[in-house]
Amino acid sequence: MNFRLQPVQVAARSDDQEGQLVFADGFLAAVLVQLSEQHGENWGKWFLEAGFGRAYDYRAPIFADLGEAQAWIKARLTGTGEGTS
Repeated sequence: MNFRLQPVQVAARSDDQEGQLVFADGFLAAVLVQLSEQHGENWGKWFLEAGFGRAYDYRAPIFADLGEAQAWIKARLTGTGEGTS
């Protein structure tokens, strides 16, 4: 599976503005937002703002870094490993 990230500014309800569009094999799979310092211990981590298809998760997980987020999305899209339901 080929992943491509595209930086984007997100109009969120908080100070969280730095985001990444996540494309998997050319399809938009998810929108990730980096959490601002107002989130305390989660500052700098990445939040699943939106997931599409199998990458959707109502629990909106938080990831330590973009690599962890991509691994989770890949597992969801392929139906393997952690992060699948």
